[in-house]
Amino acid sequence: MLKQRIITAICLIPLVLGALFLLPTSYFAWALVPVFLIAAKEWGHIIDKNCSVTQWSFTITLGIVLVALNLMVPANDIWLRGQLHPIMLSVVLIGAMWWAMALLLVIFFPRSANWWQTSPMLKSMFGQLTLMPAFASFIALKSLSTPAQPYWGGILVLLVMLVVWAADSGAYFVGKAVGRVKLAPRVSPGKTLEGFLGGLLTTLVVVGGIMYFSPEQELGLIIGVVLLTALASALGDLSESMFKRVAQVKDSGTLLPGHGGVLDRIDSLTAALPVFTLLYIAFWM
Repeated sequence: MLKQRIITAICLIPLVLGALFLLPTSYFAWALVPVFLIAAKEWGHIIDKNCSVTQWSFTITLGIVLVALNLMVPANDIWLRGQLHPIMLSVVLIGAMWWAMALLLVIFFPRSANWWQTSPMLKSMFGQLTLMPAFASFIALKSLSTPAQPYWGGILVLLVMLVVWAADSGAYFVGKAVGRVKLAPRVSPGKTLEGFLGGLLTTLVVVGGIMYFSPEQELGLIIGVVLLTALASALGDLSESMFKRVAQVKDSGTLLPGHGGVLDRIDSLTAALPVFTLLYIAFWM
């Protein structure tokens, strides 16, 4: 399992880095659409694993929304005089509100599932709220590149990914080594409190890297932003685990050996990206 995860990661990393640093934002925004359509198809499986009509209708609906977002907010208009375009900002803010609600759903699970687990409409809405803000945040951060700093947007997206990967890896290895206390046994029995804390500590490596390459940054602020992003990533992971548990689905898909589906690979990013984007707007714009 671990060997498969590593091999898949080695194959994916060049593609991810190439997209982040070689594609202009306009191309990047369209390249993201099929990735999110695959994730949408997998979410459709969570909505109703026995109904292909439901799965495809959700995928097509999300696809229409993503295409419309790209057409309504072209790459050159995403940031206007240092301000995020109102449409993009609204989507990201809605995402932040959704994750506050998702936190409550996770905390009070399984009681919280009583009012949504039999409703395809609500589960579809939750899927839209999970995927759309992540898509908008991806593009918003990537589009911060300028002729003077052509790689800045890609660096910011990569930074979020590094925080998520550090938190995931730390939680995995620390949890396997010393994990005893279950973090959220009714949502994801395999996750432990020790692993969760180990993941947070691992993200301090990212803090060290930031301070090394950009020593003028305020250390306390960087630690706070990284930890909040890591906490959001853990919520994204737990939220997907909650929905899969109700749907009785182990993995969202089988496209990525060792990782499951695309949704399994980006679940932490779906929460981390909107949170980081808002923190970046609040403290650096």
